[in-house]
Amino acid sequence: MLSKTIRALTLAGIAVMATAPLAHAEGTFDVIRTSVFGTQAILDGHGIVTMSVPTRPEDIRAVPFTIDAAFKDGRTVKSVTFVIDNNPSPVAAAFKFGPGRDHVGLGIKFRLNQQSDARAVVEASDGKLYMVHELIKFPGGQAACSAPPSTPADQIAANMGKMKLAEVATPGASSSAATPRMRFDLAHPNHTGMVLDQITLLYTPLKMVSAISVRQGEESVFDMEGSIALNENPTIEFDYKRNGASSMTVMATDTDGSVFEKTFPLGPSS
Repeated sequence: MLSKTIRALTLAGIAVMATAPLAHAEGTFDVIRTSVFGTQAILDGHGIVTMSVPTRPEDIRAVPFTIDAAFKDGRTVKSVTFVIDNNPSPVAAAFKFGPGRDHVGLGIKFRLNQQSDARAVVEASDGKLYMVHELIKFPGGQAACSAPPSTPADQIAANMGKMKLAEVATPGASSSAATPRMRFDLAHPNHTGMVLDQITLLYTPLKMVSAISVRQGEESVFDMEGSIALNENPTIEFDYKRNGASSMTVMATDTDGSVFEKTFPLGPSS
């Protein structure tokens, strides 16, 4: 549902960055909010959503975000949208979850282009929105969206689309053996379209991960819409509920139309 908005905001941000330094007023989120959520009220998410981000990240090309969202009143988590106000693509990623998710845990990394408020907006099954936000300070140096890839071009081409999926330790008191955590790794440069090749003096064309979907047997775990804010070689950690399925299938697509898909076996208790 948000894909057209994310893409429009991404392309608009790239156009601005290509012509002038990005400048933001205090009302930046008001503009983003109207574009993405319309006039719907966004309520204080404290007590429902916990978000952890580094105040001063070590690497602005891959800033770790973790969230834990849960309802205790019978409602479930319908979606989570990550917003980084001062990024050229402010809607960093939007997740839509399968039914019955009263608890959601996520870990993901984003590029940070400059100091910015970062937000997680959680949609409940009744449609109400809840938000938390934190300020991430910029340590200086080159903006992440225009920073060159850390991987040589030949390695990018050789590994494009390779996937890994493995169960990892589950952080947080709200997680348990019934909601294990997976880590998904995708080999993909997620080119922003804003990197100047120092040899050709041409911009590397946009090639971003536009969507990732995860299915546990026949059930949806999540569908994610991406943006240029995803880090190079994206990683996503996510909780899921065991349903007896013997496999988990991940499909990723990018803006070049490439489709990467792989099915991973799960243990008998999954």
